[in-house]
Amino acid sequence: MTTKATERGTDWLATAGLRPTRQRLALAELLVGDGQDRHVTAESLYSAALKQGHKVSLATVYNTLRAFCDVGLINEVTVDGSKSYFDTNTYDHPHFYWEDEARLTDAPAEDLEIISLPNAPDGMEIAKVDVVIRLRRK
Repeated sequence: MTTKATERGTDWLATAGLRPTRQRLALAELLVGDGQDRHVTAESLYSAALKQGHKVSLATVYNTLRAFCDVGLINEVTVDGSKSYFDTNTYDHPHFYWEDEARLTDAPAEDLEIISLPNAPDGMEIAKVDVVIRLRRK
């Protein structure tokens, strides 16, 4: 990775108060080093890390992604009960899930209009609304 990617990754971790361990920094560089938002699975990030020559286990990738979620650096988007994507864009926005490609992308937020939500059960509040629009070829 480039010095700029390392700097971006280090700064990104610092915004959340996370110590830049070797594994965290390697994964942070892959996630935000080029300044672009991305959607990754743990498996795809693990594969990218191996291709870059990082020595990291899949369990470490899962644990690191969970730590990044816990401090608000990324959001987890669950597509199926067993398939999670991790999004570096933490602002509220809808997603397209391309079923034929098993790929998640941002959908245009300006075209989404939610006019009403059901009331939350007693003692609960709505924390977040995730919108995943599933697409498939005709």
